[in-house]
Amino acid sequence: MRISDTGFRKVKRHFSNRWLLAAAIAGIAIAAAWLALPKPSLTHGMDFSTRVRDRNGNVLRVTLTADQKYRVWTPLREISPALIKATVRFEDKYFGQHPGVNPVPLFRAAWNFARSGHPRAGASTITMQLARLRFHLRTRTLGGKFRQILYALELERHYSKNEILEAYLNLAPYGRNIEGAGAASEIYFGKTAARLSGPEAVALSLIPQSPTRRALIAGRENEVLTAAQQRRSARAPDLDPREMFRPEARPRTELIAPHFVQSVLATRTDGTEITTTLDLSLQQILERRVTDYIAQNRQRGIVNASALLIDFHIMEVLADVGSANFWNKEIQGQVDGTRRPRSPGSTLKPFVYALALDQGRIHPLTLLKDAPRSFGDYNPENFDREFLGPIRASDALARSRNVPAVTLASELAHPNLYEFLRAAEVRLPHPESYYGLSLPLGGAEVTMEDLVRLYATLANGGRFQPLRRLRHESPGPSQRMLTPEASFLTLEMLGQIPRPGVNESSDGDAIFWKTGTSQGYHDAWSVSVFDHFVLAVWVGNADGKSNPTFVGRTCAAPLLFQIIDGLRAAGLARPTHHDPPPNANLREVEFCAVSGQLPTAACAHRVRGWFIPGVSPISECEIHREIWVDNETGLRVHGDNGGAHKEVCEFWPSDLLEL
Repeated sequence: MRISDTGFRKVKRHFSNRWLLAAAIAGIAIAAAWLALPKPSLTHGMDFSTRVRDRNGNVLRVTLTADQKYRVWTPLREISPALIKATVRFEDKYFGQHPGVNPVPLFRAAWNFARSGHPRAGASTITMQLARLRFHLRTRTLGGKFRQILYALELERHYSKNEILEAYLNLAPYGRNIEGAGAASEIYFGKTAARLSGPEAVALSLIPQSPTRRALIAGRENEVLTAAQQRRSARAPDLDPREMFRPEARPRTELIAPHFVQSVLATRTDGTEITTTLDLSLQQILERRVTDYIAQNRQRGIVNASALLIDFHIMEVLADVGSANFWNKEIQGQVDGTRRPRSPGSTLKPFVYALALDQGRIHPLTLLKDAPRSFGDYNPENFDREFLGPIRASDALARSRNVPAVTLASELAHPNLYEFLRAAEVRLPHPESYYGLSLPLGGAEVTMEDLVRLYATLANGGRFQPLRRLRHESPGPSQRMLTPEASFLTLEMLGQIPRPGVNESSDGDAIFWKTGTSQGYHDAWSVSVFDHFVLAVWVGNADGKSNPTFVGRTCAAPLLFQIIDGLRAAGLARPTHHDPPPNANLREVEFCAVSGQLPTAACAHRVRGWFIPGVSPISECEIHREIWVDNETGLRVHGDNGGAHKEVCEFWPSDLLEL
């Protein structure tokens, strides 16, 4: 049976119509499915770096993401208009006009592919590039390119041009493992994306097209300049490529204040922006002084040191040097000396005296005994193995005599030194009986942070407050630990310690400081209150190895004063005077220079000093007495018998007379 031509055409038309109908239905179904797709997220499943800044906005570190990228989320409003303009100009000059796909270059690329069989770049819009980056598409195949186009159209359907551009500028590759304009600006130029200059913006805008070849690193200048010259002639005649690459455009991925930043990141895991209390200019001064000091004293076996500087008014950490060199494995440089518990030597002695002042045991001129004494099985000795006999309390502290400090500690009521330290949040893992009377001499380990908090308590009139590392962190609760009067007098006593070396402090220059040397010469310490700062310095070995050089006064104190001098030379610290707190219960009067008590007419030598009325143990001098002496025999007589004269003699108590 033969079908006529007319019948064949009818059958053909019937099947064609059915195919067209099926294609139309399929197209509608695909379109409906496409329209029903949920809004794709621009950042879902992606993590971003944390940017840690100092108090003035300087970047201390940009952290790596879980996939080992530097990727900092930066809102479009915080990106330089110059970078936005250059990126659109170089990447997709019709970005504002097309729906996600630019048909003209896309057709040109398809034609080239049909002729050569090889895909060529240049047809992708910013939206298409975002689709490739966001959804990890392989676009070297026709299927991959088709998916890229669909995703681009999908993004354009759900997001505005600004949202798409913002996402692209945060995900675009900028060489090495740097993604996004925010991270690239910080690492290449040390500034935020908002502060980029015109040449810097152009230099960055050229990198995403060839991130491996055009990364702004040493030796790649020609790649960027060549690309810039081509772009200048083609699209940007107003740009001078010689201005685009500058010597300072080097990757900034070194660790600044590494120990400090690590401690901040360990306690703060939320957010991509952290502003700390650190002051980079102060940090650099401390780091330079520590480095120079180590270089000058390496022949003495001094290879490591730590330093911590705080503002005691606001209890903020301003500079933190955990070791002499973070990367030096020989000194275990990654061990943080500011947080490692160590024996503090004599640096806790001032708090024994402060408590004794508060409890009415002494005033600064009270005579103490520096003589051999046993406390059960404990027999403390002085550092120099000698004893000085009667000594003023202020001199005993200034000269760091051990026996007077232990004696005072044994006489304290509540709080005693152990209770005081526990209240000040010093971690003492053992009961009081474990330490006994060894605490004033370094019998318990404390951290450098503990020491600066304690000395800040003296500087703040006896109020204890925790340290702060985050700029916008609320101040911690304060508590009264000592009276303002005892705090003032303790600092006055510390201010009498002469500065080591030939460059002595000037008169009236208030520097209050103390040193410490641990038993066995493992740790050398020096702590100071000056201006509005508390500064602590440690010199030693991270592994605890001893060295006879590790003596606080001759090893740590010179570094402490070099740092103070450096701060003053930079105009960041100034000499100050020490005045008593307003309305303090203090009186300054004359004392007998010998007995440390109120003078009588028999006291020829007098000094001025402070005491706390109603608290300090004050009485008239009983050492100097006026007696009658026979003119001929030189013996004491009772009254004037016509051949006698008056003399002033010293009558010492028997316990002091033995000394």
